[in-house]
Amino acid sequence: MGSIFGSFGISASGMAAERLRLDVIAENLANADSTKGADGTPYKRKEVLLEQAPGASFGDVLNGVQVAAIASDATPGKRVYDPGHPDADPQGYVTLPNVNPVTEMVDLISASRSYEANVQAMNTSKSMFTRALDLLR
Repeated sequence: MGSIFGSFGISASGMAAERLRLDVIAENLANADSTKGADGTPYKRKEVLLEQAPGASFGDVLNGVQVAAIASDATPGKRVYDPGHPDADPQGYVTLPNVNPVTEMVDLISASRSYEANVQAMNTSKSMFTRALDLLR
């Protein structure tokens, strides 16, 4: 059995996770044309992997979500023929990052709406807590 404060923690963990997703999506979009990184290879799209946070000492009470990892997408980048590009291989092909701006925008909307849902859940919990205190007066 969790307390009303547990709902704040669950919402806060969701907001933190979605904020990190938004940051990673912004990084992906910013590097959508980066054909050469510090390691000499094209930028690899990143994804935030979330998992259920471990329960409290009360057994199966949930504590929200936590970031399991920030993983690189292993799909290959698109190869385009551009022999004048400074990063072209000997055959004249350039490997572009595996970032699809449409996919990133869909993920951006999803993360933004999930963040908003967690804000609404926190505000609802706050309202319930305030009303409970008003009853005790």
